[in-house]
Amino acid sequence: MAFDELKEHSENIQEQAKDYIEKNLSYYKLVAFKMAMKSTTMIFKFTLILLCFCMVLLFCSVALAFAFSTYLGSFAYGFLSVGLIYLLITGLLFLVKDKIVEGPILEKFSEIFFND
Repeated sequence: MAFDELKEHSENIQEQAKDYIEKNLSYYKLVAFKMAMKSTTMIFKFTLILLCFCMVLLFCSVALAFAFSTYLGSFAYGFLSVGLIYLLITGLLFLVKDKIVEGPILEKFSEIFFND
């Protein structure tokens, strides 16, 4: 009789352990899905904003090039001056890229993954 009770309890423990593992697995799948969706939506929003900003920058650049060309008297000099301005800005961004890009991105993703 003692062995029958022990057998019933061991089967009960196995069922409870299996149930616990399944629920834990479901929970971690849900957490992973939540983090993946937050990351994906953040990247999508950032891409949309970047696309709109690039369109604005393109039209402003063309307008600035035409303004410079009117002032300098040549379309080539106007567009060349805008190109040189962008080359200067690119050089400055290359020098400080780690502080501007890596820090904020690392901070945002750390907030998503570790604070929720």
